[in-house]
Amino acid sequence: MLYKAFYGFSMGICLRYAGNRDQAAEVMNQGFFKVFTRIESYDFDKPFKAWLGKIMINTSIDYYRANLKMAYAEDLDKAEHMTDGELPDRNLSYNDLLAMVQQLPTAYRTVFNLFAIEGYSHEEIGEMLNINAGTSKSNLHKARIKLKKMVLEADASADKRNYGNGMDYNSIVAINGIDIKGVFFNNINRG
Repeated sequence: MLYKAFYGFSMGICLRYAGNRDQAAEVMNQGFFKVFTRIESYDFDKPFKAWLGKIMINTSIDYYRANLKMAYAEDLDKAEHMTDGELPDRNLSYNDLLAMVQQLPTAYRTVFNLFAIEGYSHEEIGEMLNINAGTSKSNLHKARIKLKKMVLEADASADKRNYGNGMDYNSIVAINGIDIKGVFFNNINRG
């Protein structure tokens, strides 16, 4: 019953760290194994969801560490040189953003999640991942650049789909943590 009750919550955390749904399920199951084998260490005076969330995050980090050598090789293969330009306005759903985050190389994705979503400092991330704070900052910077590039590509693709459909609009995105809200403002063509 516990697994069913907290499946969605746990999977949501693991999806942010994993490269795909299968990896997320594997990490989540490892996390639930830890929950079931360590349930006696749970402090009933504290919120269960926070304890469970911490286990899922730590299990994701453990999974990252176990695959660290492969992750760095993958990161080097995927790394690209990009300019740091302005982000275009784009209406993104949570699923669009999650898919983009999942496409990041493992090291970038892990640091991005720990810093931008979980709120850890670069020093804390360095301790968790056995890297220095400078590497954490670098990985975050590279993750942001790659995400910007993906947003630019998605925006260009959306522009091509919307061109000629009779709609003339600019979209604006406001991102607060993982809460994504898109607002459309119609342009009025006066002539």
